[in-house]
Amino acid sequence: MNQQPLASDVPKVRRNRGKRVAYHAARWLPLMGIAGLTYALFPAAQGLEVFVPEVDKVSAVEVVAPFDFLVVKTQSERDQDADVRAAQIRPIYEYQEGVADSILAVVDALFAALDTADLASTMLEIAEEFGVRLTGEEAGYLQEGDALSAFRESLRRMVRIHLAAGVTAQGVVEAETNDEILLRRGDNDTRVSRDSIMTQTRFFELGSSELPDPNSAVADQLFVKLLSEFFQPTILPNESETEARRLEVRAATVDSIKDRVQRDERIINTHEIVTPRVRDRLVTLQQELLDRGGPNEGSVRSVIGQVLTNGLVVSVFWLLLMIYVPQTYGEMRHMMVFTALFAIVILVASANHRFIHPSAELIPIPFAALVITVLFNGRIAMVAAIVLAELLGSQVAYGGQDAIYVALLGGVAAALSVRRISRRTGILGSAALVTAAFALAAGTVGLRVGLPLTEVGLRVVLGASNATVSAALVFLVLPIFERWTHISTDMTLLELSDPNQPLLRRLATDVPGTYAHSVAMASLCEGACDAIGADGLLARVGCYYHDIGKLKKPLHFVENQGVGGNPHDRLPPDVSAQIIRNHVIEGLALAEEHRLPPSIKAFIAEHHGTAEISYFLDRARKNGPVSEDALQLFSYPGPKPQSAETAVCMLADGVEAALRVLEEPSIEKLRGAIDHVVKQRMDIGQLDEAPLTMGQLDRVKQEFVHRLSGMYHSRLEYPEETGGITANWGDDSGA
Repeated sequence: MNQQPLASDVPKVRRNRGKRVAYHAARWLPLMGIAGLTYALFPAAQGLEVFVPEVDKVSAVEVVAPFDFLVVKTQSERDQDADVRAAQIRPIYEYQEGVADSILAVVDALFAALDTADLASTMLEIAEEFGVRLTGEEAGYLQEGDALSAFRESLRRMVRIHLAAGVTAQGVVEAETNDEILLRRGDNDTRVSRDSIMTQTRFFELGSSELPDPNSAVADQLFVKLLSEFFQPTILPNESETEARRLEVRAATVDSIKDRVQRDERIINTHEIVTPRVRDRLVTLQQELLDRGGPNEGSVRSVIGQVLTNGLVVSVFWLLLMIYVPQTYGEMRHMMVFTALFAIVILVASANHRFIHPSAELIPIPFAALVITVLFNGRIAMVAAIVLAELLGSQVAYGGQDAIYVALLGGVAAALSVRRISRRTGILGSAALVTAAFALAAGTVGLRVGLPLTEVGLRVVLGASNATVSAALVFLVLPIFERWTHISTDMTLLELSDPNQPLLRRLATDVPGTYAHSVAMASLCEGACDAIGADGLLARVGCYYHDIGKLKKPLHFVENQGVGGNPHDRLPPDVSAQIIRNHVIEGLALAEEHRLPPSIKAFIAEHHGTAEISYFLDRARKNGPVSEDALQLFSYPGPKPQSAETAVCMLADGVEAALRVLEEPSIEKLRGAIDHVVKQRMDIGQLDEAPLTMGQLDRVKQEFVHRLSGMYHSRLEYPEETGGITANWGDDSGA
């Protein structure tokens, strides 16, 4: 049967409900800020995402144009079009008037002079004057019969008929790519076929039909020689005018529109092969969506939908913290750190995409993953990396599936690469592992979509840059985040463990007994915490500082008292108890003065918990009854240990102090004393709030026995004359 709340309880219920709502709202509002920031930097118009497969790949989705758009030619395509148009300009060739007549005049003059020669030697001299070198055999042939007249007529026909018609030099017209040329004769330009122009090769081939004596090798050789000496092209290219016309065409406006797409036109269907034209359309549509996707241009519905989508992705991480890590979720400082890290990743990813390179390898998820791993743990960092990879990799700007995959591998590798940073080389190793993850991602994507090796290499370089910069930035920002979250990393703890730290130096010089006690405790506590999976380094450093409050009145603590007696013998029990109690309060004051982190302050406050100061309480009771109000003076201020490390510190403190009164401690005595101390702390409820199981307590006791048995082992007695000390050394009988 359900019991209805009383009317008087309703306001209280409402107040509690209001507090819970405010509690969760304060932690979830930053999430919506992250979602809004993501949309502002990576807008997606109308909620439509376009993935662009490579040419010859199969499309997994159907894409329909949501609006009219134009596919614009690239600059290289426009340049190529201009080159094609320029190449279509017909080259200009000019006929050289008077060249054939000049050659005929030279031929006539040569043969007229040769006709006057009586001797072959004279003929050689005359030919030399015209630039023709004849052999004696050729000169003798020309003196026979009517050979001279026949050669003159054959040469004249070649010049008058063929050369006068128009001949180009060797290889000139053959090199033209245009099928037609413009042949200029005087003021007239005639479009003619390139192949209709006689070339020098063809001219000499026709010369074989004009041989004056086809059966004579000497005549054949002489005719070719004379034809070559007198040949000049009568058609020459006008290269300057041709190039001027082509430059004019190149400078003219070229149509920049490559394709036109109408609204609701299907660009590609599911399972169709991507052609170059389709890919150009998809690339243009993707860019159009980015250009139109700003907050002022997208519809209200699409903006709300995209922001909510981003928020739901990020909520996976927030829910993890709320359900599985409530301690972290409850710390508003910690939630603001996560908010700041997510915002940094989004901002830097946007800047890299806009100004450096639009590659998923430059999404700085490894930076956030490394910081979260060092401050919290790798499991939280891994989920953060997965959520960030999905949030940013799925944005239109990165193109989808491959970007998610690349960002995911880099972020998860960062989360797995480092558990604790106790050395600088640790973060360098992490950077190397993240680089390897990015290289693996680039290689597999390259194999799958057929990227060239240069593109794969560029992606590897970008991933390595991301890993290196992220690792370097971790060192810079960790102190800021440590101060903000009150979390102490291993680097901070190692710095605090340096014996040259001011407080540790004072302990060693001013209260050596307390210092020795703290060092012994530290060894016990570190080993026990490591055995149960707690933070051994934190336990060790916490033990170093747990008794710094004894610096105020060192002689009132037995481990620092010399031969001058115990000052408590002259003090009332309540005053002595107050001095002992105050070493916790004064220790916290010193810790605050020296800016020790909260994790170390916890050891100072919790190592005695709220236990009674029983020695002085017993003395007070012998003097008379002790009131309930006065009992507070005989108890430590606490609180009880809240962590495994401070609980083990309490046990180690009691065990180490108790064993100092044992004579000849055997293993059995050690085990019994340890069991007694642990049982006593449990009986008075000092371990009630510590997260320790009975199994862990058993392992703690075993580790104490193991460590202490090594510390209190027996020694051999050496003769005094050799510098040794025997068991009865200092007795009167042995003096």
